[in-house]
Amino acid sequence: MQNKSSKSLYNYWNEIRGSRSAPERRNIDPTKIRTALSDTFILEAIEDEKFSFRLVGSHIYSIYCRELKKRNFNDLWNEKDHDAIKTLVRAVTEDHAVAVASFQGINEAGAIANFEVILLPLHHNGSTNNRLLGAMSVVDEPYWLGTQPVVNQRITGLRLIWPDDLSLHKQTSDISTKVETDIIWDKQLNEIKEKNIIQIPLPATVHGNKARRYSHLAVIDGGKTCI
Repeated sequence: MQNKSSKSLYNYWNEIRGSRSAPERRNIDPTKIRTALSDTFILEAIEDEKFSFRLVGSHIYSIYCRELKKRNFNDLWNEKDHDAIKTLVRAVTEDHAVAVASFQGINEAGAIANFEVILLPLHHNGSTNNRLLGAMSVVDEPYWLGTQPVVNQRITGLRLIWPDDLSLHKQTSDISTKVETDIIWDKQLNEIKEKNIIQIPLPATVHGNKARRYSHLAVIDGGKTCI
């Protein structure tokens, strides 16, 4: 994780969940995450694996310069990344992983900024399939942010973290996706299979952590040691 908001929210989430796979929605105390609150959001399930914004921090509004409440989270992303986002959401809601993605946002003038988003599972009404806690923050804030909206965004990196250091071999659901790209980013991505990354030994190092490369993506598996 690169950004303070992601780290702060993860540490708070990890603290209040205790030995559970995820904390209860009612356990979230906004006063405990003041430093990250403006970058924080909560998603709620609507239908067909789609999630909409239920609560949105003020800094996130400045990224898009528009109202986001009740808007579909998936609609923020380039259509070619929709499968990847669904895969990350499924890993969080079904496998109780923590998902971290880096992405590039582009405004109407073609200027690009780098961002980070983290997704964490929440228990709500006895389920982890209907609420998600997250944070979205800019890595290096450009001068135009807040006055010119991001109109398109593409994933540049993915990371799945199992906080309890569960082995990937113990995971049972099939998590796979294909992330493509277009000429704006001028990159080629291969099929990403998070469940098979142990079988594809392509080592790399990202921020001092061991990773596995898939074209320009780096997937890092692990627990607290990856933070």
